[in-house]
Amino acid sequence: MLRRLPEAVVNRIAAGEVVERPASALKELVENAIDAGAGRIDCALRQGGAASISVDDDGAGIARDELALALERHATSKLADDDLVDIRTLGFRGEALPSIGAVSRLAITSRADGAAEAWRIAVDNGSIGALEPAARARGTRVEAAGLFRAVPARLKFLKSARAEYLAAADMLKRLAMARPAVGFSLEHDGRRAWASAAAADPLARLADVLGAEFADNSVPVALEADGLRLTGHAGLPTWHRGTAQAQYLFVNGRPVRDRLLQGAVRAGYEELVPRGRFPVLALFLDVPPDRVDVNVHPAKTEIRFRDAGRVRSLIVSALRRALAEEGHRAAAPAGFHMGGVGAAASLAGRFRAGGTSAPPLELAERASEWQAPLDPALPPSAPPPAPEAPEAAGLPLGAARAQLHDTYIVAQTGDGIVLVDQHAAHERLVLERMRRALAEGRPPRQALLLPEVVELDEAGAERLAAKAGELAELGLVLERFGPQAVLVRETPAALGEADAKGLVRDLADDLAEHGLALALRERLEDVAATMACHGSVRAGRRLGAQEMDALLREMEATPRSGQCNHGRPTYIELKLADIERLFGRR
Repeated sequence: MLRRLPEAVVNRIAAGEVVERPASALKELVENAIDAGAGRIDCALRQGGAASISVDDDGAGIARDELALALERHATSKLADDDLVDIRTLGFRGEALPSIGAVSRLAITSRADGAAEAWRIAVDNGSIGALEPAARARGTRVEAAGLFRAVPARLKFLKSARAEYLAAADMLKRLAMARPAVGFSLEHDGRRAWASAAAADPLARLADVLGAEFADNSVPVALEADGLRLTGHAGLPTWHRGTAQAQYLFVNGRPVRDRLLQGAVRAGYEELVPRGRFPVLALFLDVPPDRVDVNVHPAKTEIRFRDAGRVRSLIVSALRRALAEEGHRAAAPAGFHMGGVGAAASLAGRFRAGGTSAPPLELAERASEWQAPLDPALPPSAPPPAPEAPEAAGLPLGAARAQLHDTYIVAQTGDGIVLVDQHAAHERLVLERMRRALAEGRPPRQALLLPEVVELDEAGAERLAAKAGELAELGLVLERFGPQAVLVRETPAALGEADAKGLVRDLADDLAEHGLALALRERLEDVAATMACHGSVRAGRRLGAQEMDALLREMEATPRSGQCNHGRPTYIELKLADIERLFGRR
C-alpha cells in the first residue's frame, strides 16, 4: 500500500545527498557565509566535526522574520528570479540548513545588517524551536552538534575523528583559495589548526595552502578568449608531485572535480612532466553562467559545460603559453633534434627493460675492475685531471670522453657515440641497488649528521607518522615533529646524500594516493623507486672521468638500465653510419 513518508523521514533521506560527512556540512555553512558577503569566517570542529561544527561570520546576517523560513527546505534568497541558468552564488538550492538540521542539533544566531538586536533559533533533528533574542555583533553563527546521532546507520560510516577533520580542513582550504579577500581560521578540539589572513594578492593565499615554495616554483597563468577567462598559478614542470591531489580547479569561484579540466591540465603539461607525476597548480576559470550547468548534483562539485571543447582549448593554450614564457625554468620536452637536416635521431639502447635481460657475466666482471663508484654525497667540484680513458672497443656503452652542461656524458664506442643522461641512469642504478639490499634483508641505513625537518600539511605528517615503523624497515627513520612536520634521522645508505625533503614529500603523496591500509611492503617497488629518485646524481653535477666511466660500467652490468624508473631512456646511441648519413656523407 502506498503512503506518504513523514516529513522528518523525507528530510533525513534528502539530507543524505547534501550532508555526507562533517566536511560536507562545513562546506555548506562556509558557502553560506561567503554568499552573505563575509570578510572573516571562523570555523571550529570537535572530534572531526562529528561532535560539533561551528561557523561564525561577519556577513549580512539573517533577519528575524526569515530565520524560521531559512530552516524550510528549498527556501533561499539566492534565486531572486527563479533562474537556474544565471547562478552567481555558491549556494542556490535552499537545502543546506534544513538538511543539517534534520540530522543534528542545529542552532542559528544572527544579527542582520542594520538590526538592533540578534535572534536565535534551534532545531533538534528536524524539530524546530521558538525564536529567542540573543546577543552578538553583525553576522551569523551556526552550530551543529551531534551530527548523525539520530541516524545510526549513517554515523557508523564515518571515519576516525582525525580522518574527518583532515577532510574538513581540505574542504575549507579549497573554498579559501578562491576567496583571498576573506580571512579564514580553523580550530580543532580547541587548538588553532590553520589560519589565513585576508590578502589582496591571490598568490599569498595560495602560498598559505600550498606552501611558501609554491610562489617560487610557479608561473602566473592568464588568458581570455571567447568570453572565457582563466587565471591562477601553475607549477613548473620540474616541480611536481606523486598524485593529482595538489591540483586545485575552480569554476566561477566554485571548487570542482571535473574530468574535462583534469584532462586539459594533462594536455597542457604533455611531454613536460614525467609519467606518473602531477604538476601542482591552482586554476580559476570564469565562465558566463549561461554556459555552465552547476545544478548537476546536490554537492555542486560536478558541472557541465555548454562548449566543453572551447574550455579545454583555453586551458591547454594558457598553460602552454605560461610555461613557454618561463622556458628557461621549465624542463625541455623529450626529443633529440639535429640541426641542418631538420631530422630527429633517437635510437633505442641495446639493454631493454625486463628482469630477464641481465648482461653477460663478462660485463659484470669488467665493471668490477672499475673501483671509482659514483658517490652522490660528493659536493660539486672541478673534476680531477682525467686519466687515460679506456679503449672503447668491446665496451657496449663506450669510454667516457666528455661531459656536456654538467648533465650529459658523451662516450665513444667502437662504431659510434653514446649520450647518457647522468641523473636518469644513476636513478635506475640506485633503484636496483635498493632492490638487491631489500631482497637480502633490512637495507643498511646512514644517520644524518643534522636531522632534517620537513614541513608538510597536517594530513601528510599524520600519514607518515602512521607508517614510521614500516619506513624504518626500508631504511628511512623519521618521527613526528609538531603538527605539520616530520624529523628525518636516517636514510637508506644506498641513496647516498639523498634529497630527504623531496623524498618525504613524495612518500606522503604516495600514502595519500593509496591509503594507510595498504602495507608499504606490498608496494615495495613503488616505494623503492620513489626513494631512488631522490638519491641519484642530479643534473648539473660535475663528474670526473673515473666517475663517468664507473657509471657506464655499472649500467652495462645492471638489468633494465636502458630506462630510468619513470620509463624514459637513460641514453641514446648514434652509429657512425647514422652520423655520416646526417651530414650527407652517405
